Formats: sequence, structure tokens, C-alpha cells
Amino acid sequence: MRDRRYSWGAEPVGNGAWSFALWAPGCDRIALRLGGTDRPMTAGRDGWFTATAAAAEGMPYAFVLPDGMAVPDPAARRQQGDVHGASLLTAPRQPAFWGSRPWEEAVIYELHVGTFTAAGTLAAAAAELGRLAALGFTAIEIMPLAQFGGDRGWGYDGVLPYAPHNVYGTPGDLAGLVAAANGHGLMVLLDVVYNHFGPDGNYLPLYAPDFLDPGRTTPWGAGIDYTQPPVRRFFIENALYWLTEFGIDGLRIDAIDQIVDPSDPELLVELATEIRRLGRPVHLTTEDNRNLTHLHARGPGGAVTGHTAEWNDDFHNAAHVLATGETEGYYGDFADDPLGLLGRALAEGFAFQGETGRGAPSGHLPPTAFVDFLQNHDQTGNRARGERLIALSDPETLAVLTAILALSPHIPLFFMGEEYGEARPFTFFAHFGGALDEAVRSGRRAEFTGFQGFAAADIPDPIAWDTFAGARLDPARRDSAAGRDHARQLRHLLGLRHRLIVPHLAGAPGHGGTLIEAAGGRLAVDWRLAGARLALRARFGPADLPAGAGVEINRTGSAKAAAEAVHYLATGPDGGA
Repeated sequence: MRDRRYSWGAEPVGNGAWSFALWAPGCDRIALRLGGTDRPMTAGRDGWFTATAAAAEGMPYAFVLPDGMAVPDPAARRQQGDVHGASLLTAPRQPAFWGSRPWEEAVIYELHVGTFTAAGTLAAAAAELGRLAALGFTAIEIMPLAQFGGDRGWGYDGVLPYAPHNVYGTPGDLAGLVAAANGHGLMVLLDVVYNHFGPDGNYLPLYAPDFLDPGRTTPWGAGIDYTQPPVRRFFIENALYWLTEFGIDGLRIDAIDQIVDPSDPELLVELATEIRRLGRPVHLTTEDNRNLTHLHARGPGGAVTGHTAEWNDDFHNAAHVLATGETEGYYGDFADDPLGLLGRALAEGFAFQGETGRGAPSGHLPPTAFVDFLQNHDQTGNRARGERLIALSDPETLAVLTAILALSPHIPLFFMGEEYGEARPFTFFAHFGGALDEAVRSGRRAEFTGFQGFAAADIPDPIAWDTFAGARLDPARRDSAAGRDHARQLRHLLGLRHRLIVPHLAGAPGHGGTLIEAAGGRLAVDWRLAGARLALRARFGPADLPAGAGVEINRTGSAKAAAEAVHYLATGPDGGA
């Protein structure tokens, strides 16, 4: 028999046999339920239980605790039903990897499978990918797929991190989506959650209480103890599973500020180090409200040796204040000088780099170490009513900010529907069933207590079917004259990006951005790239447009518009000097 590939879970080991492994240090015995029979598992060292048995692909199985309770495999690849029932034996996949694309070519489209199409499935999503590639997108980023309690939700409350949520489809359907994306030249990035487990269907505390850190909680539940070797392997192998068994091109790791690990190396460093040993391109992005940069440090010649890029909330927040005038909540930090903070974020990465106690210097990183966005699932869906920017800003300002996003040397990300001016809101939704639903309702109302202009009755019920259905993309808007015109403008911008800017991003240096002016509605930023110099000149309001140099490659707005932006490019031997 061959050796196991993974520490946790069930996998075939040859000759019709399957090997099963569960870390259950809180139990003195565990049984394997397979084929209607319970058989004792062998207790090993450090809390591990193992068993080997003849079995076949697709058979249901579960682990039985000392009190007789049967629980699913926490590393299940597929469930027979919901998160409370049996798991299904699923053999590892061996995809042919397509080769991916260089990171500097990334133009990311974030999507939620359940609301991206009317069917809300992986197969239906795959059918839409050609349209995205034709617009100039080169990557899709899928919100979390790990199976969670209930039949609808954002995916950040997953409890079975290895199992694609079966409402969306099967592991085979996910493999089909990846193949379809690659066929259109699209990379696939997957959002993963390694900072907590959801409230419905997490049985780990019953048999592995040491999985959790009793001294720490996150905003969403109990903290995780990453100092435990089996816990580290659970998450590192999960990352490797998505990358190697489905050929996924990269991961976006959610809220890493809640991955607190005193180990040396810390989990995120070890994870990146092990992934880099795969010997193929893998793009790792992080979300971290601390504005830290140590995970993204470049190696010799600017090589990515750890994590690839960081989601840049500073860019979003400054742009949002400019676009809407809103200053409540976390937008308050950007209220006094949104233009200056936007300019600094464009030039140096982060707007806040430690001066106020948050962040670290970021100007040394290349521009491609930052993922910028005007909208995403969080910044839209965490609003009380889920409004998109198209409902909050004037069209001219939004068009200028879109041009700035698309033609910046940072990596741009767009939220689904943004490509054609989707007007439907994207609200928070969930459906667990039972008492949890009322807890979600109450929590959602409490979240907006104290915000101006909101009463509980104004906040969509997150559990209602209509809230979920209302967040689906609107094909009528997409196919309308206004939608087609919106898409045509974005296709033009992304075409310019790929043709004129992307060729100068590989090898673009750190300390290459300069904020020249950000005052009185005038914004001027220059970037030194690889063999080129890119210049942005913009205005918001009636100010004059700052003077720029180089060949004008795009003008958004006009002298009579509420906002205007011009991009210039100078190339040649001295273009990047």
C-alpha cells in the first residue's frame, strides 16, 4: 500500500483499501462508521486515530465518538447532505496544470457563485466566463466554497474547509469550472478562511478541543491554536489541496489579522514556504486591516518568495469618501484628506504607514504587491442596504475613479456586476435554519445601531429568501443599452492596460511612485516602471487639471465634467529612469 498524501481525512491507498485518520485528543476511543458497520480505530501517538478498510469511491462514512454521536470528517471532500451528516469517500484528483499567467497580468473579477447566475451553481458560472475574458479580465476570484451550514450564505462561515459547498455542485463541477476558466485564459483564485469556523456544524470541539485557543476569540467565534502541529497541517494541506487537486492558481486568505500565531515560523510563513516548493506559479493574496508588509517582502531580483499581494483597503476607503462624501465608521479616518490619502495609496501602497499606530512603510514594495478595488463583497455587502457605488456617486466621479483603478500599476479587482453597472444591491444573507437565524437577524440589526439614517425596519432581513434573490445579478441590466455601454468603456480601459501598462509591470521597482500633488481637488502621481514612466493627472470638482508629460493614453471626463483624469505614458531607454 502507498503512503498517505494528507494527514487528515480519508484517501485510497491501493488495492481497494482506504486509509482514515482523525486527530481526536479529547477522546479515548473513536470508531469508523463505514458501510453500516462501526469498527474501532487504532489509537496512535499525540491523539491520532487511524483505520484502514476496504471501500469504494462514493461510500458514506462518519466518525463515531465515545458517546455514540456520529460526526462528519472535518477534512471531508464531499458531503452526502448537509454539514451534520455523513461524508462521502472522494479520491484525490490529478489535474493537468495549465501553466497560469504572470501576476502582473492579473485583472481580477470577484464573484459569489450563488448569486453570479440565476442557477447559482459552479456549472452555470463556468458558462459565463467567456464574456469576462472578452472584457479583459484575466482572473476570477471565487468567494469561499467550503461547505457551511444552511443552503445560502457568503461562505465565510464554513466548517468543512475541504468540501466544496454541495448546493453549488460537486468537486467535479469545480474542476470543470477551473478547466473552463483556463480555456478562456483566466486564472482561478479562491478565497479561503483559516481564521475561524462557522457556528453551525463545527464538531471539532467535541473531540479535538485543543484545536481551539481558549484564551482568544475572533469577531466570529473561537480562536484557533496554530501552535498545534496537527492544526497547522490541517490548514497547510487544505491550501495544497485546492492548488494541486483542482489546479487553482492562487488563494486569497481572509482576515489574516485574526490568524494569531506565536510560532517561528508563523503559520502564514510556513504555508507560503511550502506552497513555493510546488515549483509552479501560485498567487497568494492576503486581507489584513493592519497594513503590514513583512509577508510580502520580495527576494533577489524582486522575486515573490512569500505572499504575492495585499488587499488595499486604504485605496478603497479614500476613493469611497471622494465618491460619496460618507465619513461614518472606518471612513472617518479618511474624512479630512481623502484626496491626499488616495494619492499616497496610489504612489506608495498604503495611505497609513505607521504614523497613526497602524501599518508599516510600504513604498519599498513594487506596485503589483497591492490589490486595489472600488467595490468588493465586504465593502458593498456590509453596508446596511448593500448599495453599490452606482447608487451612491455621480457618474462622472465614478468613471474617473474607475479609470484610475484600471490604469494604475497596482493590480485591479472588480466586484461582479461592476463591469456593466449593476444596480441591484449586494446585501448580507444567510440561512441556517432554527435559532441561529434569529441570532443573525438580531446581530445584523445591532451592527447598525448608532449609524445615522438607519432604523431596524430599513435593514433587509438577512434570512429572507428575497434578500438573497435580490442580490443576484440582473441579466436585463447587463444586456441593456446602458449595460453594454458601461461594459464597452471598461473593455477599452482594460485593453489599454494590457497593451500599454502590463508590459512594464514585470520588474517594476519599489520606491517607484511619487505623489506630486493632492490638494484643492487636483491629483498628480507619477510611477517609474520597467522601461516606462506612467503619469496620472486628475481633478475632482472645478479645479484645473495638473499638467502632465508623455503620450496621452487615456482621458476620462472633460473640462466641463465634475471630474476628469488623464493618463500619460513615456517609454524608451529613459522611460523608467
